[in-house]
Amino acid sequence: MADIKRIETNARMSEAVICNGIVWLAGQIGAEGASATEQTKAALAEVDRLLAAAGTDKTKLLSTQIWLADMADFAEMNAVWDAWVAPGHTPARATGEAKLAGPGYKVEIIVTAAL
Repeated sequence: MADIKRIETNARMSEAVICNGIVWLAGQIGAEGASATEQTKAALAEVDRLLAAAGTDKTKLLSTQIWLADMADFAEMNAVWDAWVAPGHTPARATGEAKLAGPGYKVEIIVTAAL
């Protein structure tokens, strides 16, 4: 049986789950109503924090899903992403448009990383 570790668990979800040397993060968001730039910065700061809590970092990213409420924010989000992502360690990535949890949310980022 695999050993499973959960980080910041509540009744609905865990912010991160670790199993077999892989860490999965829940979707990370910024403050509702902030710009796409600020939401992306905040979401990536949470990714950094949670990866550190799991014992890894962004150089170990395997895959990323980025959801935008409006693809018009793609370039704005990418400017923040490009400044954040570790050169030479870019993950497989998909970006799509989706209705997010609230009307003021513009960006949600989900990552999977190796330990």
